[in-house]
Amino acid sequence: MKVRIGYGLGNLRRLDGDALGALAGGLERNGFDSLWLSERISGPAPDPVVALTFAAARTSKIKLGTSVSVLPGRSPALVAKEWATLDVLSGGRALPAFGLGIVHPVEQQAFGVERGDRASIFDEALPLLRRLWAEDDVDHDGRWFHYEHMNVLPKPTHPLDVWLGGRAPAELRRVGRLADGWLASFATPDQCKAGRIAIEDAAEAADREIDPEHFGVMVLYARKELPDAFAHAIRSRNPDVEIDDLVARGWSELHDLCSRYIAVGFSKLVLVPLNEPGDWDDELAASAAVLLPLQG
Repeated sequence: MKVRIGYGLGNLRRLDGDALGALAGGLERNGFDSLWLSERISGPAPDPVVALTFAAARTSKIKLGTSVSVLPGRSPALVAKEWATLDVLSGGRALPAFGLGIVHPVEQQAFGVERGDRASIFDEALPLLRRLWAEDDVDHDGRWFHYEHMNVLPKPTHPLDVWLGGRAPAELRRVGRLADGWLASFATPDQCKAGRIAIEDAAEAADREIDPEHFGVMVLYARKELPDAFAHAIRSRNPDVEIDDLVARGWSELHDLCSRYIAVGFSKLVLVPLNEPGDWDDELAASAAVLLPLQG
């Protein structure tokens, strides 16, 4: 199993150009695999695709993913154009990951989609994205979208793998039916193991197969006291577990937690620091020394 380690920032942190440039450049210099940025319209984090484009211009190797961006409420043609453009400009480094969006009144207003309609929209939009990336003349007449002779250019440099987030049973079944990979968040190793089994069962039922190396997880760590905003977010997303089961405290615990995720078959690890690093160069150098030996 090929283990790859990247970094993500969640959606509760403001990020300016200097910090993002330092993070992206530091990831590449230290040998990390990827950068993942989250989406929250009402949060302080920047728009993920715009910020990933900025990061792409400052790097040449790291992969660029979302963790995750919302699909319902967006035109599949425009999303296809956006991601294909990022993939071409970055030299084939785009890693789109999508979700339904959180249950939050501001977020639902921003996307203009009723919560009850999101799953149906998503299930129609994702196959359309794949067609728009691959075909030059797309006809589609569905419940939510209608296209006649639609063509989106440029095409991606290669067929894009689409990863999905989510942890609810219906979301896991959707990964098995439609996705190329799963990016879990706020999930313990045991929950990830159970989720993988559910996804593989759903894929088998749909006569599909998920690449065994396409299971990833956001790995949370804190080197100081856990900020209240992050503690609240963790409790609200996974109230059935103790915070200490989800958040590693210090480098040694983080190494152990990553090893536990690897042991249940999760090879894409996205590290999320819950304290603001004083200096990204120091943070990434220390992290690389402890964790990058796990890559391979």
